[in-house]
Amino acid sequence: MLKLLKTILRAGEVTVKYPFAPLEVCPGFRGKPELDPQQCIACGACTTACPANALTMETLADENSRTWQLFIGRCIYCGRCEEVCPTRAIHLSEEFELAVTNKADLYVRATFRLQHCSRCGVPFAPEKSVALAVELLTLNQNAPELADTLRAQASICPACRRRDALEHRGSVNVHYYLEEQA
Repeated sequence: MLKLLKTILRAGEVTVKYPFAPLEVCPGFRGKPELDPQQCIACGACTTACPANALTMETLADENSRTWQLFIGRCIYCGRCEEVCPTRAIHLSEEFELAVTNKADLYVRATFRLQHCSRCGVPFAPEKSVALAVELLTLNQNAPELADTLRAQASICPACRRRDALEHRGSVNVHYYLEEQA
């Protein structure tokens, strides 16, 4: 019996003082996903990768906005959203105390403005996404003087761009046909 008491005293405390003291989590702990809206380009990669459908994205053209939403009640803390984010805007924090008294508190939202087409005026993509594409293309071309041209091209929606390409191709085909007839 004395031997058992000596062993217990030597072992020290085996439990933690949580919830009366903060609990330190181990490195790599996957807690609540957190979004940095300044870094996010609203591309939707995280919403596509989420296996639990905890992340959703809704585009409201009439309100000129795209809303990113996380429902923590569905999140399984797998980390797929963090893995696929191209701008590292979402990461899993060490926060694990997520109990709330109101269900609405389980939702996290961010809203982003949409880019309007310079030709038809229809919103087609998040402004931040278009700006990042122009920046990356400018860096890739290694020609800062092309930034304004690239920005003008990026401000045209895919439908107008497709229409322009078809009209241009049609006029080229007509000229080629007329040259063959002559």
